[in-house]
Amino acid sequence: MIAPEMPYTPGEPPLVEEPPAPPDEERLGCLFALSQPPLMLFLAVIGALLLITAVHDLYRW
Repeated sequence: MIAPEMPYTPGEPPLVEEPPAPPDEERLGCLFALSQPPLMLFLAVIGALLLITAVHDLYRW
């Protein structure tokens, strides 16, 4: 059974809520964190160590 539609009268809140307004400030996400120099330096060192160990394991004498 389909419920009858309720009439909307001015002064009552609408039945469907509107989406919230976007915030004034733009949120900074994960890519912003990756652009920080200390983090990039740390990741570069870790990546270099992994590369060195991988090459060492591949070409072990």
